[in-house]
Amino acid sequence: MARRPRRSHNGGPPLDDYDGSPWGKGDAYIFLAWQAAHSKAWKAPSRDVMLMRLERAERLGLTYEEYTLEILERGRHLGEGDAERIAEIRRARKRRRFSHLS
Repeated sequence: MARRPRRSHNGGPPLDDYDGSPWGKGDAYIFLAWQAAHSKAWKAPSRDVMLMRLERAERLGLTYEEYTLEILERGRHLGEGDAERIAEIRRARKRRRFSHLS
């Protein structure tokens, strides 16, 4: 019997390194659909858009990737009024940076 996915699982492909097929034990179609969606979401924007995002990210104290990921995940651009969310992103960055040492 197949395992029931955890509550926070989003149905995406496995992220762990292993020697099996790239889509794991799941359906190849789902893997390819996720791969295409990932490529489309992270497609390089125009130079002007990229520079605008970089400038805003630096002004807020975030990296370009953090700022862009926030746009992709939540569909909104962060500003100075979003201090709580920016602080949350910074705290998560610190946890990620040191999590491999624990």
